[in-house]
Amino acid sequence: MAGRRRAVAAVTALVLTMEAAVLVGLNLFLGKVADAQQMSLAGIEPRAMTISAVIGAVLVGGYVLGCALILLRTAIRDVPPRGFWRIVLISCAVVHGVLGAFCVGLVGWPAFVLMMSILGLIVWSLTWYGEAMAEPAGRRPAGHPGEHPGDGPGVSAEPTGP
Repeated sequence: MAGRRRAVAAVTALVLTMEAAVLVGLNLFLGKVADAQQMSLAGIEPRAMTISAVIGAVLVGGYVLGCALILLRTAIRDVPPRGFWRIVLISCAVVHGVLGAFCVGLVGWPAFVLMMSILGLIVWSLTWYGEAMAEPAGRRPAGHPGEHPGDGPGVSAEPTGP
């Protein structure tokens, strides 16, 4: 199970890395097109649009690449992301869900399927590294239910009689 968990996290990291490269390239291309055509939107200078596209490329690419690095670390160490890093991955999943919804109308169904596949990989990685793994077995407090098979709440593994 651990091998499959690691493989899913590694594949997701690879897919997110490729997606980051595509998003950066697309933003840079659109910035060049806006600059070459001297396009403006609502009176904004064309140079400002080009700079905005470059800034957007850095921010979006950095965000997606950061998520890929979180998943790569997860795959290498086989330790689930906790706290802030888990929230970042959840936000990445939400962003992919919203982008997938926009893709249906703007780009088409193949783009929607691609976004939902990436969303599925992220969610799969998050669920396989669930909260049950958040605390390693050696660091659980004493008397934690489930420490010994068959133990439940209120069940003691120690003899009580004389």
